[in-house]
Amino acid sequence: MTPQPNPEVGAAVKAADRAHVFHSWSAQELIDPLAVAGAEGSYFWDYDGNKYLDFTSGLVYTNIGYQHPKVVAAIQEQAATLSTFAPAFAVEARSEAARLIAERTPGDLDKIFFTNAGADAVEHAVRMARLHTGRSKVLAAYRSYHGGTQQAINLTGDPRRWASDSASAGVVHFWAPYLYRSRFYAETEEQECARALEHLETTIAFEGPATVAAIILETIPGTAGIMVPPPGYLAGVREICDKYGIVFILDEVMAGFGRTGEWFAADLFDVTPDLMTFAKGVNSGYVPLGGVAISGEIAETFGKRPYPGGLTYSGHPLACAAAVATINVMAQEGVVENAARLGSEVLEPALRDLAERHPSVGEVRGVGMFWALDLVKDKETREPLVPYNAAGEANAPMLAFGAAAKKHGIWPFINMNRTHVVPPCNITESELKEGLSALDAALSVADEHTR
Repeated sequence: MTPQPNPEVGAAVKAADRAHVFHSWSAQELIDPLAVAGAEGSYFWDYDGNKYLDFTSGLVYTNIGYQHPKVVAAIQEQAATLSTFAPAFAVEARSEAARLIAERTPGDLDKIFFTNAGADAVEHAVRMARLHTGRSKVLAAYRSYHGGTQQAINLTGDPRRWASDSASAGVVHFWAPYLYRSRFYAETEEQECARALEHLETTIAFEGPATVAAIILETIPGTAGIMVPPPGYLAGVREICDKYGIVFILDEVMAGFGRTGEWFAADLFDVTPDLMTFAKGVNSGYVPLGGVAISGEIAETFGKRPYPGGLTYSGHPLACAAAVATINVMAQEGVVENAARLGSEVLEPALRDLAERHPSVGEVRGVGMFWALDLVKDKETREPLVPYNAAGEANAPMLAFGAAAKKHGIWPFINMNRTHVVPPCNITESELKEGLSALDAALSVADEHTR
C-alpha cells in the first residue's frame, strides 16, 4: 500500500494523544510519539507519508508482520460467530489454540493456561511454582526483563525494576552468563558456562535450597541484550533444579513462536522446563494474548485441588482465533524456516561484516531474527557507547544513532548501548537487505562517538 499524506488528520491524532494518553515507561512531557497512519507487512508509515521498515516488530511481536489477511479474516469471522465468552466454558477457538500450542511446546508441556499478556503469564507461572513446591523464593537473573506487573517487575533484572522494587517480593537475583561482559573473569564460553552454573548453585546453597520455589530465565534474554546462553548452560540449570526440587521456568514471551528460527528457543538447547511463559508472537499481537504451558507434574498438583487464580478474559475467543490463524499461517508459509534461513545466510554474515567495518560495533550476537549489536566507544576496552542507564546528554550518542536510522528509513529498537535487529520473521530477503543498508548508514553516526 502506498501511504497517502494527510497531515491534518495526523495533527489531530497527535493532539488527542498528547491531551489524553498516558504512555508507559515515559516522562509524559518529554516524549514526542509518532502518529502512525497505517502498516502492512514489514512496514508502517506516518501521516506525512514517511515510510519505515520496522526493525522492532512492534515490541518484538509482529512475527508475521502487520495486517496479514488470513489473521485479519479469522478475527473478523470469530467476531461475527462468537465475539466473547467466559473462560469456564469450552470454546472452539480456545480449545484449538491450546491444542496447536501444546503440539509445539517441548516435552510434556501439554496444558495451557491463557492470560492476557506476558507479564501476567509470568505472575501465574510463579504462583504455580510456589503452590506446587510450598516454597517462597524465586531466583531471577540480572540483565533480564519479565514484565511490568508487580511480581514480574521485581523479577526483572534491569533499571526498570528499581522504582518498584519492594525488596519483599521473595526475589533473589543472580548473574547469568554473558561472556562479552563476563562477571566471572571467563575467557571462553566453556569457562563462562561452568562458572555461571557454579555461581548459581552457590547462590542456592546460601539462600537455602528448601526455600527456593523456582528459577526463572528468559531462554534468550530479549531487551536486556539478546545474550544467547553458551552450550550446556540451560541444561546445567535444568540439572540444578532437578537436584534441589526447584521448578524451572523459561520465559519465552519474546523468544517464542519463530523468533529464533525454532518454534521455541528451548528447542535450540534441547531443554524442557517445568513451566514456560509465552505471549507476543503467539498471534503477532493482533489481539492481546499470553499464557503458561504447564508440565504434567505441575498440572497434576491442581487435578483435585483448585488453582487459586484466573482472569476474566482468559482465552478470549478473538485472541485465540488470531492465535489459531497465526500458527497455521506460520506453518503453511514456512515462517519459522524463513527466520532460520535468513538469520544464518543473510543477517548474521551482514551484521558481522558491519562489526568489522564500524568501530562502534563491539559485539554481534543472536540467532534467527533475534540479534543485537553492542555499541561501544572503544573496541579494545569494550567501554559502552553510553553509560549504563544513561539519560539526557549522556545518552546523546544513542539518540543521534536512532535519529539517523529513522532518517534512512528504518525504525530501530534501542535499549541502553544496544540496538536490536528484530524484524518480522517473514521478512523478505530484499527487505532485510534494504534494512541492513540503512543500518550501515546509521552506524556511521555512532562511529563519530568512538575513539
